[in-house]
Amino acid sequence: MVLRTYLYITCIVCWFFGQSAMAGQINLPDIGDSAGAVLSPDQERRIGVEFLRRIRLNYQLVEDPEVNAYINSLGNRLVEHSGYSAQNFTFFVINDLSVNAFAAPGGYIGVNSGLIMASETESELASVLSHEIAHVTQRHLARAFEAQGKLNIPALAGVIAAIILGSQNSELGQATLAASQGALAQTQIDFTRSNENEADFVGIKTLADANFDPNAMAAFFERLQQASRYYSRPPEFLSTHPVTTSRIANARDRASRYAYRQYPDSLDFHLVREKLNLISGDMQDPVRYYRAILASGQYLNQTAVRYAYALALQKAGNTSLAGQHIQQLLATYPEKINFLTAQARLQLQSSQPEKALQSFKAALKLYPHDHVLTQYYAEALLELDRPSEARTLLHRQRLARQLDAGFYRLLSVAEGKAGYKLEAHRSLAEHYYLVGQTGDAIKQLERALKIKSDDFIELSKVQARRDELKQLLNEERHF
Repeated sequence: MVLRTYLYITCIVCWFFGQSAMAGQINLPDIGDSAGAVLSPDQERRIGVEFLRRIRLNYQLVEDPEVNAYINSLGNRLVEHSGYSAQNFTFFVINDLSVNAFAAPGGYIGVNSGLIMASETESELASVLSHEIAHVTQRHLARAFEAQGKLNIPALAGVIAAIILGSQNSELGQATLAASQGALAQTQIDFTRSNENEADFVGIKTLADANFDPNAMAAFFERLQQASRYYSRPPEFLSTHPVTTSRIANARDRASRYAYRQYPDSLDFHLVREKLNLISGDMQDPVRYYRAILASGQYLNQTAVRYAYALALQKAGNTSLAGQHIQQLLATYPEKINFLTAQARLQLQSSQPEKALQSFKAALKLYPHDHVLTQYYAEALLELDRPSEARTLLHRQRLARQLDAGFYRLLSVAEGKAGYKLEAHRSLAEHYYLVGQTGDAIKQLERALKIKSDDFIELSKVQARRDELKQLLNEERHF
């Protein structure tokens, strides 16, 4: 099922059941209601959280800390210049080579690894993110709910059935969806045209304000459109974001209002593109591939290619040659966190634990509370059987920022090895919750409650969380 369609029907279902649970009945809005009357920002955020959990169940996300740190840094830089500060945004990457991106309620924006790799400049990638951000800030999704208020209950029930059947049999789910979408079709088309144009207009302004090339949006759309002529099926992004000649011309016209100048890419953009090539690409021999690329000189950024080559060598077990290339990179960029982290991990892999720990500590002095560095350092401490230090390190990070699923899993391991069994089960429960496995999360909390403890407050928190997740599981089973 196409991600945009999945998003669309998931949002309707979440809203449908959320309103029923709160009001005991379904109150469809009048035609003239504002979008804000349909969904509050808090409701949108809750829907977004549930949406991401369902995405995790159906698609493989890129869990690499460097990739996630970069896409969130880039995305939030754009959000800061969008003139919108009502909510936090969460950006994530799906391990899929198709070219696509999408927005969900509550500021959740997904990007396929294929789209990042297809972007030849950072401004092109930023143009897609700014477009999706605009869909959220202009409340296009909330407006869609307002439009669906004119539909009757059988139409909504048909969409719900499509999700249920589609989870068991995609062809049957698609057939049910097609049968139920007659009433939805024209409304979707009308909103697509107007919303896409508005997202372009707002997105280009955000691009320019965030110091990216405002011409990048039209250039990227046009290149995708031209490339699609050589394939029987266009990129998913063009299917979900219809591009016409007039739309490209309008984007160019808007961009022409800004003075022309050069917009250099950040090094991080190129490092992430090459790392995704290692993660998502279909290379049979990455070492040979990057050795040939370096020798040919045919690359967008030599530093990024050398970094990817070092990582490929490290994975292949050639830590000596990998270390030589990392040292070359550090000679030019002595404080680059990616290279400092790679050096420390190489030292650990090369049976130099003390050097590795010294490298991690030195890097943390330069970048206190850095999420990527903290995670890799904690993994090193666990590998060296120093779980108490890893637990302390991770708990400090827990106070500094909201944790993701992978971090909770790592925290659980540290707590368990350090002897904090109740905490370990509680953290693992949060990991399972965030990846959409509500039942497994409840099991972990049940195990935590069986552990003898004199900490009444902690046990009460565990019990309250278990009851909350049980209610959520009951709602999920009724979808």
